Amino acid sequence: MAGNASSARLTFVVLSAAAASFSMLQSLVSPVLPTIQHDLGISQNTVTWVLTAWLLSASVATPLMGRIGDMIGKERTLLVALSAIALGCLVAAIAPNFATLIIGRVIQGLGGAVFPASFGIIRDEFPPERVASMVGVLSAVIAAGGGLGIVLAGPIVEALNWRWLFWIPMIVVAATAILTRRYVPESPVRTPGRIDWLAALLLSGWLVALLVPLSEAQSWGWTSARVLVLVALAVVLLAGWIVVELRSRNPLIDMRMMRLPAIWTTNLVALLFGAGMFSVYAFLPEFMQIPVSAGYGFGSSVTGAGLLMLPMLVTMAVTGSLSGPITSLVGVKAQLVWGSAFTAVSCAAFAAYHDQAWQIATAGGVYGIGLGLAYASMTSLIVQNVPAHQTGAASGMNTNIRTIGGSIGTAVVSSIITGRLQGDGLPYESGFTRSFLVLTAISAVTVVLALLVPSAQRRKAGLSAATATRVGEPVPSAGTAHRSSP
Repeated sequence: MAGNASSARLTFVVLSAAAASFSMLQSLVSPVLPTIQHDLGISQNTVTWVLTAWLLSASVATPLMGRIGDMIGKERTLLVALSAIALGCLVAAIAPNFATLIIGRVIQGLGGAVFPASFGIIRDEFPPERVASMVGVLSAVIAAGGGLGIVLAGPIVEALNWRWLFWIPMIVVAATAILTRRYVPESPVRTPGRIDWLAALLLSGWLVALLVPLSEAQSWGWTSARVLVLVALAVVLLAGWIVVELRSRNPLIDMRMMRLPAIWTTNLVALLFGAGMFSVYAFLPEFMQIPVSAGYGFGSSVTGAGLLMLPMLVTMAVTGSLSGPITSLVGVKAQLVWGSAFTAVSCAAFAAYHDQAWQIATAGGVYGIGLGLAYASMTSLIVQNVPAHQTGAASGMNTNIRTIGGSIGTAVVSSIITGRLQGDGLPYESGFTRSFLVLTAISAVTVVLALLVPSAQRRKAGLSAATATRVGEPVPSAGTAHRSSP
């Protein structure tokens, strides 16, 4: 028993390292885009593709690799994902030009399978009574990893250079892959079948058609023909993808399961949650780095801006880690509602009180509480409300929806901030204020959606009804989803 417990702890440590490494790549380059822009001699609009390319790749790869993981084994899929991250980091680190850097970022995005594979392994390997706690802690690690990237970016660049933002993750990920091969067991739960490549192609098509105009709308114009045509194409491809998935015997994402009230409400929360989280990660450090001569901002260095984000990182890690253990006292739904409420309050504080550094740090700490609670509870809701054989695909899609929300949110906030510029090219303070108010409104809507998530009893009834429609298809219970201890 002691050996099994020790092995389980080691497995969880390895999964945490894998998830944190990929999560850091979400935000590690955000604060240093101006440095990359200057070093490679490209425009401000062009350098944003360092983020966009990663988002596009991760958006397509995450649900696809999640489904593959459910079929061939999550441990194998995790190894493939880690290998892709390491290779992508290597390509980006040695990139002689911008095009090669983008190729590296696309390869890194293929590592999106780290999240669904890790959550699936937890469900397979841990007893049911420990799954919620482990999911909560891993969710906190993922959320904190994104914040840690912002904090570490400045010191790494100042001590070395921006290429070490890829060298260091490559070394960590390579070591994690070795440990994964050694200590993460083979998946006991698998789903035979095949990949519906038409569904995968349509999924890729509508995501690309949606994310490209959202990323380029500021330069193309929100009402330009290119934006409108691509958005219309995204709608058509999305409709086609849903039809194909509904008719498929081997759906990439089981739309009947996605119609469960607990799943679709949680995914809508994830969409808006991602819009707020990615926007705060991207533009709060930018606000801090605005020179005092602009009449606002603090003139912080990249490192200084990261330090002001530290309270957010700490509270996020603490509350996320506590999410699982306190579930018996504060239910998952209540945590989601309270987490959304904390983010709304903090965004309102960003808008109203941003004259002093301590105000930003305090509001950031409150935002971190909301992130920790909401991030962990969303993942728990998904994992607890789908059959074991669909854990990878469903959690991957939830992660994917957060990424899509982040793309939409950052595009909208960017257009507000850069809509009017001062003579020296800096944004006006009002642009940031309006953006924080928009994020406040988004968070308020998130609270309402969180309240719509069904209670535990209604979720169980809904899941039973949904699985009953799949005549002749056995659905593993949570109790059979993990490896038994001798």
